Amino acid sequence: MKVRYLPGLLPAVVALPANAILPTVAPAAPAPMPALGAAALLQAGLGMVAVLALIFLCAWAVRRLGLQRHASGRLVKVVASTMVGQRERVVVVEIGASWLVLGVTPGQIRSLHTMPAEELPADTAPVPGIAAASAFSLKLRESITKLRRSD
Repeated sequence: MKVRYLPGLLPAVVALPANAILPTVAPAAPAPMPALGAAALLQAGLGMVAVLALIFLCAWAVRRLGLQRHASGRLVKVVASTMVGQRERVVVVEIGASWLVLGVTPGQIRSLHTMPAEELPADTAPVPGIAAASAFSLKLRESITKLRRSD
């Protein structure tokens, strides 16, 4: 038999015992997380300030545009409101069986006129100062009365 396969087989046979004898190396431990520095704290702080500023900006816009819901009480009800100047308005308020016409400014409220309460016409357009929910409820009430009349 010729030793023709011996040069190719010899390295494979020699490598087997060498692998078994050599110690295995443990994988490297993960690098520890870097400690939070001043830059990371500053970034987190600025992010929190930005979120709070966005919340206050949204609250200001809701109040400025009149989108907030007014508590509906039985004693006092705003019947109508109109702007007279940049910060002045005239408001008609129903209290019991009478209407008060009030002049409202940022610094004070003055009673301008008192008159007995009247029925509002059915085709009254929604007042811009009233919340959108009130306008929706008015339209819903009108459509329900039309449905009842048709039956």
